Amino acid sequence: MEIKKSGAALSKIVQIGEKLKKLTAETGQEYLPLNRGVNAVVNIDLREVVANMDFNSNDIQVYPPGPGFPALRQAINDEYFGGKSSPDNILISAGGMNALDLVVQTVGMGKLYLPVYYWGCYFQMLTVRGIGNAEYMAQSDLESMIPELKGNAVLICDPGNPLGEKYDDEQQFALIKKLNDAGIVVFFDSPYRRIFYDKTDNYYQRLMALENVIITESFSKSVGLSGQRLGFIHTTNKELHDELEIRLMYCTNGVNAFAQQLILRLLTTPEGIRAASDFKAATARDIALNIEYLKQRGLLAEEYYHASTPTGIFVVVNRTEEELLAHRIGSVSLSFFTKSQKEKASKFARICVSAPHRKFVEYFDAVQ
Repeated sequence: MEIKKSGAALSKIVQIGEKLKKLTAETGQEYLPLNRGVNAVVNIDLREVVANMDFNSNDIQVYPPGPGFPALRQAINDEYFGGKSSPDNILISAGGMNALDLVVQTVGMGKLYLPVYYWGCYFQMLTVRGIGNAEYMAQSDLESMIPELKGNAVLICDPGNPLGEKYDDEQQFALIKKLNDAGIVVFFDSPYRRIFYDKTDNYYQRLMALENVIITESFSKSVGLSGQRLGFIHTTNKELHDELEIRLMYCTNGVNAFAQQLILRLLTTPEGIRAASDFKAATARDIALNIEYLKQRGLLAEEYYHASTPTGIFVVVNRTEEELLAHRIGSVSLSFFTKSQKEKASKFARICVSAPHRKFVEYFDAVQ
């Protein structure tokens, strides 16, 4: 049997997770799994949300519409775009990764420019799809790179992964507008933003006016439902939307109907809005406390945040993966997230700071 090899590799983050499980089994000691990109401060409380769901309804038991349930797409329009876009500009995807993969395989481009420190799956996804990549050192460099970027696309993740860096909205929007006006396609991937913002945030509304900007989003982080695999794509380009809808249909035949109905209730019902709000408040609170703790202990790698603020669910610490593992803390070497800065990055580790503050401090108090 001939096998068509993708050339991609399995995630090191998953491998580290398996290593932690093995160590726990061997030693009987608990390890803090900060290698994962999972919000673990609290679980979202869904008991009241699902109490009135009819699991025997056709909305759950029959194939959902290809682009997603109209009511959910309208709810996303209301929540993320202030009702100023259209459900016809929104496609429901099977999580954020599926959204990105669909966009990557559909948009014509020479290369996709990634930040010098990037989520490893971006690179692996491009490898599977046979699309080249290049890098930019900082967002501030992109304006001077516009001639080089012609015919290519740029990915901006904010707050970022792996650094967790958050750039100033006004400066970032001005940059994205310049790229858009120069005819450069921008993939704006922001699965972490809505942990910290609510529907009064108008950033997506501003971005939707830019025809070359494609927004990919996910409910994995913002409401803690990574297991439900639900996200969305927003584009005002009808030709792109129509092609994405075709590809979405033939890779999913409709996205998980239960997940769609669950998210719909989180966005529109009193009990759902309350559950999401409580989850976000607890998560944002402990993330902020954990970052401040790292600063006070001198553990935060401050050199990575000269032009930005550590805000997201990840940060970089000035300890290695091995040093943290010695204290039963799971992390991922920053070298995994870059191609050109591996030697420097090997001295640092990425951790997820979305963990209960008390437990976080308990483990890191032992780190010298």
